[in-house]
Amino acid sequence: MFGAVVVGIGTAGWVRIRDMLTPHPGSPAEKLAVRGFISRRNLDNQQGVSQISVEEAVSRDDIHAAFICTENESHEDYGVFHLTIMKKTVSKQNLETSNLLLTKIGISLPGFGFPAFSGIARLTWLVELFGKLSVSAATLEEDSAKGYSKMTAKLLTSDNRPLTWVEERQTGLPRAKNINFVFDSCTLSEIPAAPRGAVGLFMQDLIHFSAKISDQVSPSQLQGEKERVLHCLELADRIQQLCQSL
Repeated sequence: MFGAVVVGIGTAGWVRIRDMLTPHPGSPAEKLAVRGFISRRNLDNQQGVSQISVEEAVSRDDIHAAFICTENESHEDYGVFHLTIMKKTVSKQNLETSNLLLTKIGISLPGFGFPAFSGIARLTWLVELFGKLSVSAATLEEDSAKGYSKMTAKLLTSDNRPLTWVEERQTGLPRAKNINFVFDSCTLSEIPAAPRGAVGLFMQDLIHFSAKISDQVSPSQLQGEKERVLHCLELADRIQQLCQSL
């Protein structure tokens, strides 16, 4: 068994505890046991799990992993979208140009970090679809009085095909994700529906994570994921540099 601690008890942290207490039967998630949670607040037990300090968590031999469920600015969030259906579509086409626009509703800017990092799931999604990318330009528009921000990043594929990634946020805007991938033979303007999994996304993520720490994922797969994560973080950092240099 691998012991785990949950850092942050908002909605995500509460669900992480729930899923570790009731893992999907027969899945690698059964190898995880929640040993406690960490919070800035002094709280009662959560679902029967007690609060512990950071010092205790790092010193205990029965704790091997941590689930970070705090605000975005306290960690660079890495998420992987389920791309199987869409990758099949994209892999058959030659890209000419594309745009990815994400609009979020009701998000306060403080605490969520720079858009290239807080939205890194979308960047990872583009790398999964089109391979390694480079950044050619990036801008950031902000209106703090209106709580508005818009990041526009110009990207290039390895064969110099252009991609545009936009993260736009303002309280009151409708939540939406819009794409416009123009290929030489067609245009893809909607994300194909993915089949519904047997368990929810949080449990799927828990199962994938458990498989990795219990050596059920090949070293080559882990290395490939490590390289992809580092590549996306480097891209996000370059985007931030370009935006802040203006």
